[in-house]
Amino acid sequence: MFSRKRILFWVKLLIAIYVVVGVALYFLQDKLLFHPEPLEEGYTYKFDQPFRQLDVPVTDKKNLSIVQFTVPDSVRKGVVLYFHGNMTNINRYAPVASLFTQNNYEIWMMDYPGFGKTTGKRSEEAMLEDAEVLYDMARLRFPPEKIILYGRSMGSGLATYLASRHSCQQLVLETPYYSMYSLMNYYTKIYPASWLSKYEFPNNKYMAKMIPPVTIFHGTDDDVIPYSQARRLAALSPKARLITIEDGGHNNLAEFEKFRTEVRSLLK
Repeated sequence: MFSRKRILFWVKLLIAIYVVVGVALYFLQDKLLFHPEPLEEGYTYKFDQPFRQLDVPVTDKKNLSIVQFTVPDSVRKGVVLYFHGNMTNINRYAPVASLFTQNNYEIWMMDYPGFGKTTGKRSEEAMLEDAEVLYDMARLRFPPEKIILYGRSMGSGLATYLASRHSCQQLVLETPYYSMYSLMNYYTKIYPASWLSKYEFPNNKYMAKMIPPVTIFHGTDDDVIPYSQARRLAALSPKARLITIEDGGHNNLAEFEKFRTEVRSLLK
């Protein structure tokens, strides 16, 4: 039999461990959520297709780095604003650009603060503000019906946010989460994500007031963002269509012919 004093000791110890781990998760979450690879200011991108790299001075202390993969004016149908995932920088996601340029859509990618050549302090507000800048730039050249918003993984929060606020041809999401709170709850379970997370990215709230059509791609074997997150998200809007990639993981959907065929169909 444990004495009352010994039981109290173990209760206090468990509470202390719970608090310490919770504090650690709060302060380390940027390192857990984001894995950037910064690039030197003078770094030169090298891609095997036509592109422009722009440095947009958002403020005196902040540069927004954008790469525009281009197509000839004579065949251009519109532009895809592509918000990438949480790894490295644009170099990692550039290979997918050909899927869009081959179908005569320009594709513009921006890096988040701390990623690539984009500078400034990273926060949800800062990322959304940068997304607004990219959309405003696109509107200078394209009408809304020629703008496709595309969000991959972490970037689904930015694309869905824009689509809930601005006109566009369509919203496309690849491996999205229901909300950042929901995703964190999946991993941390015993901790209240609404207290713990610095990031909300409430895709569920944005989806509830969605105007453009939405296509969601998600693989059944995604071990980063569960397939159930996409299924719940799609159920929130009659405008949403979920395309299931059987055996698809988190980083390999582009390897599946079904994914490539469906994307090409969206671009027609």
